[in-house]
This record gives sequence, structure tokens and C-alpha cells, in this order.
Amino acid sequence: MGGDLVVAVNISDDIVAARQAGRELATDLGFSLTDVTMIATAISEIARNITSYAGTGEIRLAVADREGRKALIVEAIDDGPGIADIPRALEDGYSSGMGLGLGLPGARRLMDHLEVRSEVGHGTVVEMWKLVPQVA
Repeated sequence: MGGDLVVAVNISDDIVAARQAGRELATDLGFSLTDVTMIATAISEIARNITSYAGTGEIRLAVADREGRKALIVEAIDDGPGIADIPRALEDGYSSGMGLGLGLPGARRLMDHLEVRSEVGHGTVVEMWKLVPQVA
């Protein structure tokens, strides 16, 4: 994605920075307060996965076309251990660690779309988006 805003995610404080960057972009794009909160929460969930499972990574924010409309795109990228069973990781309540298993399924519910690409031993990319509200 060209023109991305990139937030490095190495420590828990970076989750807050990524969340805030997403909140600001969503507000600038005209999302409702409810949608801004949902976007920020989804970013928190996937950024927390980076610190919990991969150690380090980044959150990329951009605006691009999806499904024929402008969308706020969020990518979480890491070089961590990868996800062996993506469908299972997207199930409510499943956690490969000590978490509650709300991260990926929770983020998927908050956004219009979420997809995961991962290879064991080579990291994970989570892409999610929310369509920008159409102007009245």
C-alpha cells in the first residue's frame, strides 16, 4: 500500500500509538464516533497479537479502494512464528497462548473485512478494512 502510515509495534506502549493513529485517520475520514471506536479497538487487538506472539512487527494504515469504495485499510505485519491453523485462530474463544481468544475474531466482528495470511516460521499478515461512510 503506497502512502502508508506505519507504526512500529515492539512494546505495549506501541499498541496505544497504533490505536491513536487509527483513531485520528478514521476521524479525518468522517467515520462516526462508534465506528472510530470499533476501528481503534480492532487495531488494539491485532497490535496486541504482535506483542504477545511475534514480539515485534508493525501496523500500517492507509486509504485504498476495496469493494468499489474507499476504505480505511489496516495491516498488521510480523515475522513471528506464524499461525498453523488460521480457521481455528478465527474461532471465538480459541487461543494458542494465555489470551482470551478475542483478538482475531473480535477484530473481524468490528471491521467490514478481515483476512489472515500466515506461514509457520515466517510470520503473519492480517489485513482488515472498514468502508468509508458515503457522504450524504
